[in-house]
Amino acid sequence: MTFGFNARGAWSIYRRELMRAFRTAFQSILSPVLTTSLYFIVFGTVIGGRMEPVDGVAYGAFIIPGLLMLTLLGETTSNSSFGIYMPRFTGTIYELLSAPVGVAETLIGFVGAAATKGLILAGIILLTATFFVDYTIAHPFWAVGFIVLVIASFSLFGFILGIWADSFEKLGIIPLLILTPLTFLGGTFYSIDDLPAPWDSLALINPIAFLVSGLRWTFYGTSDVAIGVSLGLTLAFLAACVAVIAVIFRTGWRLRE
Repeated sequence: MTFGFNARGAWSIYRRELMRAFRTAFQSILSPVLTTSLYFIVFGTVIGGRMEPVDGVAYGAFIIPGLLMLTLLGETTSNSSFGIYMPRFTGTIYELLSAPVGVAETLIGFVGAAATKGLILAGIILLTATFFVDYTIAHPFWAVGFIVLVIASFSLFGFILGIWADSFEKLGIIPLLILTPLTFLGGTFYSIDDLPAPWDSLALINPIAFLVSGLRWTFYGTSDVAIGVSLGLTLAFLAACVAVIAVIFRTGWRLRE
């Protein structure tokens, strides 16, 4: 790999990964949208009609940020991890390592494509939500920025996961067995402030709770955690992922095995 910037190389990787998502559109886009729609129907429309408003927000609208986060974390991580894992699995990673592309082009290609898929998915989910519940976004600029930050962070995290995994089973461990349960327990369907002590304090041990809370603030101006804390922790996670990837490329860990 070189350390100069090769725009054509970055675009080639990005386009190939994005086309792969469109070739498997049902699995990577339509399937999570259908699953989220079922959540809106069951929790937003059926159960939500019998629930009291939470912090002045109708229950169906209250759960939108949590459901959006639930889908984005799992899908973005999976898309990014699968994208880099397949070249390792098929052996074509050596062609990439010997090509005139550097770390920047590789990340822009793989991580950028996964992030783009996440943004498309977020847009479709928010549009789909309008058919089931009425909602408004109090801070649209902050909402877009926070969503982009989360998607970028977990695209990088998925990239690390795809390099770490040595089997297809390991690719699904973290998204399915860790991220999804933590998101459910992170205030997706309830406000952490409504939990009795000491559960309200224990819930804040869950890092995903800060993401759900931060996104909910951008929608409705209310949250369980100060937006500054949520934003700071997300930026710290992004920086940590960048640092880990830098070490991986510097040492060649798992890339040259």
